[in-house]
Amino acid sequence: MDKYVLAIDTATLVSSIAVATPETLIAELTLQVRKTHSEQLMPHIASILAMAEITCDQLAAIAVSIGPGSFTGLRIGLATAKALAYALAIPILGVPTLAALAYSCPLPGVYLSPMLDAQKGNVYQAIFEWRDGELCEVMPARVVPFAQAKDEMKNLPQPTFIMGEAAVMYRQEINLPLLPHVIMPRAGSAAILAQKMLRDGVTHDVYSLEPLYIRRSEAEELWEKRQAQVFSQKDGNCL
Repeated sequence: MDKYVLAIDTATLVSSIAVATPETLIAELTLQVRKTHSEQLMPHIASILAMAEITCDQLAAIAVSIGPGSFTGLRIGLATAKALAYALAIPILGVPTLAALAYSCPLPGVYLSPMLDAQKGNVYQAIFEWRDGELCEVMPARVVPFAQAKDEMKNLPQPTFIMGEAAVMYRQEINLPLLPHVIMPRAGSAAILAQKMLRDGVTHDVYSLEPLYIRRSEAEELWEKRQAQVFSQKDGNCL
């Protein structure tokens, strides 16, 4: 019996759903439109399962891109994946978004640097390379100014291939040809990587799995600033 994995990627503005077996990507639906993930995610899941002629009880696991990325998008994707995994009583797998991006480009002899927008001139960045058919992490995910990341990559011992939405945002500075299939995060890549995780015995707890945010949200930072101002004002007024 085929082990179908349903994968969800809503880490960016792109909404992507895929179904894969250990050997084959069966179906994928990837859209970048103005509708929100909350509007289109469940209808897209129903559509892709219907088109692939797969029922929910045939699914072996649910995979979800856990970030870094858009805070809202990550929460919507993870909440949906958790609900499905819990209702179907099947494993859930949290797939790092940047690793899935790199997994879509099995290119040896170079560094792969997936980058996503982290706002205010910053990017989420990690660096990977393929060694003997395995994707290996050279540098873990971080938040860094794009200018700093670009300067650091000039000193790496191998050529670096930049992937993800930052490749489009900073294309004038990068001055490299863009390949559309490695710019957008795709659930197909997450599904294939999830199948490898399943083979390696890696699954996650449906209750405790959390998004990989890397940084705090703007709302949290603003709240902290306001609280600091409040306490600063109180310090000057003895009761």
